[in-house]
Amino acid sequence: MVGVMWPVSFRDVLEAQRRIRPHIPATPLRRYAALDAAVGDGVRVWVKHENHGPTNSFKARSAMSVLTTFSEDARRRGVLGASRGNWGQGLAWAGVLLGAPVVVCVPIGNNPEKNEAMRGFGAEVVEEGLDYDESVQVALRILRERGLTMVHATNEPLVLAGAATLTLEILEERPEIEAIVIAVGGGSQAVGALTVVRTVAPHVRVYGVQAERASAIHDSWHAGRVVTRDSADTFADGLATRQPYELTFPALQEGLSGFITVTEAEIAQAVRVLLSTTHNLAEGAGAAGLAGALRLAGDLTGKDVAVIISGGNMDAETLRRVMTRQL
Repeated sequence: MVGVMWPVSFRDVLEAQRRIRPHIPATPLRRYAALDAAVGDGVRVWVKHENHGPTNSFKARSAMSVLTTFSEDARRRGVLGASRGNWGQGLAWAGVLLGAPVVVCVPIGNNPEKNEAMRGFGAEVVEEGLDYDESVQVALRILRERGLTMVHATNEPLVLAGAATLTLEILEERPEIEAIVIAVGGGSQAVGALTVVRTVAPHVRVYGVQAERASAIHDSWHAGRVVTRDSADTFADGLATRQPYELTFPALQEGLSGFITVTEAEIAQAVRVLLSTTHNLAEGAGAAGLAGALRLAGDLTGKDVAVIISGGNMDAETLRRVMTRQL
């Protein structure tokens, strides 16, 4: 993995870990016999429970990684982001702790429970745009109008460094891990993982998983060039992106050992499997890694494999549809 200018260094990861640790303890890494049996092929599945973090999502790491580097003046002026929910919650949570007002732009029709959670953490929520990518454009307009500091959920090295700390924790606790299967929305988790393994465990294979109905980055990876899509219509809203990102895509191209898509039904099944075997609720994006591991089980036979419940913020109506097999 030496062909591209890598977007974040391992030192950046260590520094991010030092900054966020006072606020975010290491999350659990657990193995469940019932989950091993569900995956089969002798795969030993280790689950990283980012759903046990302060906002039930790994995004709190990235938000704290960024905001702890802000000057007092920048914090006072405020922070701006675009989100489907978890990034906004992370920004709002970190902003309250560090004294920074937070504005989050979300698309119209966004998960109402995530909107309420963002407001509950203290954010001003602006509902405008048809999807996440349009909400980014709304945020850019507000940036010009109000002079806040905008932080992109993916396209920022400090975001990647924060996300990478979860993989660092995995390998510090279980150095025997041989593969990690990671959901890709913008790619911060996956590039974070690649940043860590290329330094401390280059034998570890990292696989990307994207929703079939939001497959722009997957399609670009296989095409060897940037491909954009007109829609990203998936219930796994954390994966609902329509284009690759400048900071993460070259690293994904160079570092991933494989990249697959999974269907809405496969993601829903992974939510049900996690609920029945671990008694943890994963949102769609949080279950996509397991959906990928289920698909890749034949390639992972006999290996110690990590998957990440990257978020557990599923709303009640979506959960009802998942459990009644309407997806």
